[in-house]
Amino acid sequence: MLSLMAALAISQTIPRPEHPRPDMMRAEWVNLNGSWEFAETNDTKISFLNETKFPDKITVPFCRESELSGLGRKGFVTNVWYRRQFDVPQSWGEKRVLLHIGACDWLTTVWINGKEVGQHQGGSVAFSFDITEFLTGPSNTVVIKAFDDTVSGLQATGKQSQRPESHGIMYTRTTGIWQTVWLESVGRSYIENLRAEPDVANKCINIRAEVRGETEGLTVRAILSEGKTKVSEGSVAADWRNGQIKLIVDNPKLWSVKSPFLYDLDLELVREGKIVDKLSSYCGMRSVTIRGNKILINGEPVFQRLVLDQGFYPDGVWTASSDKELKGDIERSMAYGFNGARLHQKVFEPRFLYWADKLGYLCWGEFPNYGLNHEDTKVDLPVLEEWGEIVRRDRNHPAIIGWCPFNETPDSAARLQKATVNLTRQLDPSRPVIETSGWSHHLPDPEVMDAHDYDQNPTSFRQRWSSASSPLPDRYSTAHTFDIPFMVSEFGGIGWDTGKGWGYGEPPKTIEEYFIRFEGLTRALMDNPDMFGFCYTQLTDVEQERNGMYTYDRKPKLDIAKVHAILSAPSAFEVGALPKPLGREDWTVVVGSARDSGADWRYTEADPGAGWHDSAFKDSGWKSGPGGFGNKGGVEKDARTAWTSSDIWLRQRFSYGGSKFSEAWMPIHFDNATEVYLNGQEIWKSDPKAWNDGYAGMDVTQAVAKALKPGENVIAVHTHQDSGGQFIDLALLLKG
Repeated sequence: MLSLMAALAISQTIPRPEHPRPDMMRAEWVNLNGSWEFAETNDTKISFLNETKFPDKITVPFCRESELSGLGRKGFVTNVWYRRQFDVPQSWGEKRVLLHIGACDWLTTVWINGKEVGQHQGGSVAFSFDITEFLTGPSNTVVIKAFDDTVSGLQATGKQSQRPESHGIMYTRTTGIWQTVWLESVGRSYIENLRAEPDVANKCINIRAEVRGETEGLTVRAILSEGKTKVSEGSVAADWRNGQIKLIVDNPKLWSVKSPFLYDLDLELVREGKIVDKLSSYCGMRSVTIRGNKILINGEPVFQRLVLDQGFYPDGVWTASSDKELKGDIERSMAYGFNGARLHQKVFEPRFLYWADKLGYLCWGEFPNYGLNHEDTKVDLPVLEEWGEIVRRDRNHPAIIGWCPFNETPDSAARLQKATVNLTRQLDPSRPVIETSGWSHHLPDPEVMDAHDYDQNPTSFRQRWSSASSPLPDRYSTAHTFDIPFMVSEFGGIGWDTGKGWGYGEPPKTIEEYFIRFEGLTRALMDNPDMFGFCYTQLTDVEQERNGMYTYDRKPKLDIAKVHAILSAPSAFEVGALPKPLGREDWTVVVGSARDSGADWRYTEADPGAGWHDSAFKDSGWKSGPGGFGNKGGVEKDARTAWTSSDIWLRQRFSYGGSKFSEAWMPIHFDNATEVYLNGQEIWKSDPKAWNDGYAGMDVTQAVAKALKPGENVIAVHTHQDSGGQFIDLALLLKG
């Protein structure tokens, strides 16, 4: 073990000096971060393996695009090479030596002393090689090469831009090494992996240790402690992956958002009383259960006030400058009143999850699926292999409350989504899985569902997401509303202090207007007892996307106390204050949707010109077909007429007898920008960037009262689709 002074000296010279895996720690390790020789090329035939001198220097673990790397090169490059010398401590003696790479994007090859050790495919998760047999003495040379082709369509790249510049929701790329590289000393036989699964109901923690090497005569011993006090101990004969230890925990202290208690866990590999390998970890006692349409934590409803965290840093891109900054983002989020995050389009490093465990911060783990061409089946196997590694790496963290492998995927991803969900359920049956956040859902047996909605109008947003505000007939409900757990997993994105950047919708003109919108949107979801949580976009600005609650350099943009008061108010999900339901009264259907087997519409996908929504407009040359219209996964039963272009215009004539009505409601499923006219008068219009994933009820009573007339009427609709799925269908209902 290093002395305190020696450890302090190293921490001042080595970037990111802390141990990268607090959940898998050994006493004997060497951090290899710092200055490495570096080279880059777009020519795959050029090798730097035997070069006497590399042209550049780089600071590991920061990617070459980052300022912290010392290079700041943001252009495309496909091949990067690293080299450095390292010494193996003499005190390690005859023990085995592992080389760990926290993450390297994307196809990594490693050589020790000129000999190839192995390859790893994938850019998001740690991997290691046993390099013992390749060492030639105390001093050795390691060479690492990474191939990374962001624009190939065959790699999962997350929010890395496939253009030379950042744009829209796409940002600076990360090429090559972007997490800590380190050496570790282990026994000739050693504990390669562990699974610590709490069983709160039976007051125990089940430990499964995977042992690499000869197991004859070896015992795995597990010791659970609270500080210096031993809580439980157990042992089992070492047997590859088969040894399981049940640690009984009398009077267990549960891990929760309010009290994130963690037990210390030590695993020892013992032969004849001698410890041949020792691993230090920790674990939390907590349960996640689905009961009806509720997700319960330790048997209690906890409203998940999540924020979207993309894990980008202005100086390090995907890599935080320090451990303090990792912890700081969680603390900044909690200061505003959030109790968790969607870790969005990026696999966050283990030390972030360690701080989430320590601070009681709920996380949904995600995969950086953007960049994949799902039409090409060659993408499937690399995704499944790496996702399996991710789940195995992170499943012991109590802070991870659920998995969401994909985000906003096209219909062509259905096969991979299903396979990934099945794999996740097998590797970790203790947590719920959302197949993809937003857009295209294809699972026949979803256990959790969600939607994205960037509507900036609190009134229409509340109408869409309140379980009690809409008195629509049950036929307009969808599978995800609300018979299984459901959340709106992206909303808000309100731009404030955007400068030359952007946010969703029109930015508020004043800070007062900001808070009216923010509170209206969040309260709409918190007042719904069937909503187990939400995820607000987003924690910080990221480059040109300026809808964060902090600036990109982590300065607060809003009154922290005021935001905290809004977010920490009681939610209907937690307190069980069920709003009085409105009855599903009988309605008169004057315009029917697909759910009503409604009449055919006239439609065109070519711009019809001015006056297209007027009653007198001639639409006899338009096509005719039944609603709904679209090309969107998960709603095939409602898509009775195909629509694949960017725009569609609809018209339908209907008769109205003139009877009085007290309410007019429009169930509408739109994706995305839609405007609706009645006899030439606009009665409803969506936000240009908004869409929904099911029929939502819009109260159009006042507008319809002004436009509807006895006899023949004309309803006209225009929908514009910009990306993702597309769909339009609606009905017009009257109540006497």
